[in-house]
Amino acid sequence: MDLFEALHTRRSIRKFDPNKQVSDEDLNKILGAAMIAPSAGNAQPWHFVVVTDLVLKEELSRIHPYIGMLRDAPMGIVVCAELALEKYPGYWVQDLAAAVQNLLLAARGLGLGTVWTGVCPIQERMDAVRRILQLPAGIEPHAVVPLGWPLQEFKLQDRFKEERVHRNGW
Repeated sequence: MDLFEALHTRRSIRKFDPNKQVSDEDLNKILGAAMIAPSAGNAQPWHFVVVTDLVLKEELSRIHPYIGMLRDAPMGIVVCAELALEKYPGYWVQDLAAAVQNLLLAARGLGLGTVWTGVCPIQERMDAVRRILQLPAGIEPHAVVPLGWPLQEFKLQDRFKEERVHRNGW
């Protein structure tokens, strides 16, 4: 798939085929794409927790008002930061946002659906993910990305707004 097609047809998918699994090969391609994202000082502070367990998916779906679709997705990817890997403290949020965006686009390129559900910066959600997945100290959850074969259409979108472009100042 062309990069611009992936960019313009990527959308949040909230309906997944619960009977069709994601192959390990596709999962590794998607995670590999996430891991080539830019990061401050090339620190690459990310870790990815792949959740396929039905009980864990159910528990995670309860901690966030917009993540119920995780129940039907074959898996969720919890994107986390290892703070000890940071070279420039505080930039982990941006680093992981870039990794999530790469993950979303790679999944779209393979025909898979995703939806980015933010956990950070809401401390209550972060603490719940940490508890459910038994994350060690120094690991911060950033987002949960349900992943699977979509039961929704991908549609071309153009959201370009000339009035939002400013040159050489406001």
